Amino acid sequence: MTVREIFLDGNYNCAEAVLLWADERYGLGVAPEDVRLVSGFGGGLGCGENCGALLGALAALSKILVADRAHLTPGFREACGELVERFRQDLGSIECAQLKEKYRRPDVRCLYVVERAAAILEEYLREREK
Repeated sequence: MTVREIFLDGNYNCAEAVLLWADERYGLGVAPEDVRLVSGFGGGLGCGENCGALLGALAALSKILVADRAHLTPGFREACGELVERFRQDLGSIECAQLKEKYRRPDVRCLYVVERAAAILEEYLREREK
């Protein structure tokens, strides 16, 4: 499924949609408790300071880079910082309120931001592989 299909299904908020899409795309082994943990980062009335879609992408990046280890892998903080900076450059902000004001539409909520978060994560991971 595409991140668009997952998000527009209506059962998942922005953070969950990006994490679930990444799980499907990269075989991350996301468990239901992972989805519940990331759920609080996005969607609905509880939107936070930082964009939930970005935080879902960071959760996916964490699953990719750290996996099941109990410690940080080399370069983890830098990778997260690079992903956040790419998001900021692409969308102009990482703040939920600013992004909603700029991109949200009543019919598709924050779909554009969710799709961009997935695309930015995918582009970043592709470049890391080189």
